[in-house]
Amino acid sequence: MKNYYSVLGLNKGASDEEIKKAYRKLAMQYHPDRNADDSKAEEKFKKVSEAYAVLSDKKKRGQYDQFGSEGFHQKFSQDDIFRDFDINEILRGFGFGGGGGNPFHSQGSPFGGGGGFGNPFSQGRHSQRESRIPPLKKELSINFEEAALGCQRTLSISRNGVLEEINIKIPSGITHGKVLRLKGKGQMSLTGGRRGDLHLLINVLPHPLFRREGRNVVVEVKIKLTQALLGTTIEVETLNGIKSVKVPPGTQNYSKLRLKEVGIKFSSGTRGDQLVRIIINIPKDLTEEQIPHIQFLRDTGL
Repeated sequence: MKNYYSVLGLNKGASDEEIKKAYRKLAMQYHPDRNADDSKAEEKFKKVSEAYAVLSDKKKRGQYDQFGSEGFHQKFSQDDIFRDFDINEILRGFGFGGGGGNPFHSQGSPFGGGGGFGNPFSQGRHSQRESRIPPLKKELSINFEEAALGCQRTLSISRNGVLEEINIKIPSGITHGKVLRLKGKGQMSLTGGRRGDLHLLINVLPHPLFRREGRNVVVEVKIKLTQALLGTTIEVETLNGIKSVKVPPGTQNYSKLRLKEVGIKFSSGTRGDQLVRIIINIPKDLTEEQIPHIQFLRDTGL
């Protein structure tokens, strides 16, 4: 739950003057007219304004201090919190408003024009409808190689009832379950002024050979007992195609051979490695020809 004191950077016992000073500083820092098209700043401005609406009112602050955040919000709705709270008047009192000297005022302000700020929490205002465009949520399945190396995809999606095609860039190194947030690719606002975001839940399909361990790709390769003992060269599939890999004599079961910089690719230009996990194939049954040879090896101490 919200801690209004923390939102303003204060302790619970802060004085009225400290609360007023903290809000003035944060309101100036985060007001949307000073942070054009910055949704995070706008959201921060709303949060500090809500905190000030409660803590600047003795009755509301007393209820908040007595019942705590959870108890307070069970008793007070958003409408209750902002009842009798005129943000225009508050900001003018801080010297922000009044005529052409208003440093925050602009015709495009989402908090109201005409020299005033309006209530940023009012449900009926144009700004609130604009800022609350729900994201368009979709799932996208990609294969292991596309996730590891990145790819381009063309998606057909329905936006506001119209089927459209959009080009999407999937960044290399993306993980299963990651939500890719694409700004301005979602639904149109009610007024048609701007688009919301598109949230793509990435589903990485399993690969028959590869699996991922952090930055690395792991593949298992089975070899014969004699190959492990004497050494050999094997062909290994990688994201860059087939590579020849030397298996040194005496390789142990489940040991890993490292192929550098052929693993997961990242936007920084770096790449992980590929780990080749060696599985030594121990035969369950020996032929009559093999048995005496194995017995001979046993007798030699092997």
